[in-house]
Amino acid sequence: MDERQKQATRVVDKYRWLSAGASLIPVPYLDWATVTGVQLKMLAELSNIYEVPYQKNAGKAAVTSMVGFILPHTMAFGFLGSLTKTIPVVGSLAGAPAMAVFAGAYSWALGNVFIQHFESGGTFLNFNPDEVKEYFKAKFEEGQTMAASPGTEENVKRKAGTPA
Repeated sequence: MDERQKQATRVVDKYRWLSAGASLIPVPYLDWATVTGVQLKMLAELSNIYEVPYQKNAGKAAVTSMVGFILPHTMAFGFLGSLTKTIPVVGSLAGAPAMAVFAGAYSWALGNVFIQHFESGGTFLNFNPDEVKEYFKAKFEEGQTMAASPGTEENVKRKAGTPA
């Protein structure tokens, strides 16, 4: 792994945690808006590392386009976590863990997809979500494993060639 990939992976890891944290905002829908903003910032930083012109609208399209590739029950689990927050006090506590795992795993997968895309010379203009569907799903599962099983994070990263 070259220095640019290491730097990009550190950025993705940072934003994985920031996304998980942003998902804990106790206000329904504001949590998702904040997570999306964090993910767009991650894409902007990655594009800067790879010297690819950042295009906010294309970034938004990329963030939302990947949602369809996640199993419906997994996606519903994340959104239900947000909806659960409408129940005063108890809702925030019940929905928080599901949201944090979902948001962190989604950001991990999205960031890794764009590292791969930029590494191969891609830009926002030629990003095709269908071409990365299986890779995205695999990285999403990897992100869920890292979030749900503390202590396995270093092993998952090592297997993926990511600095632990």
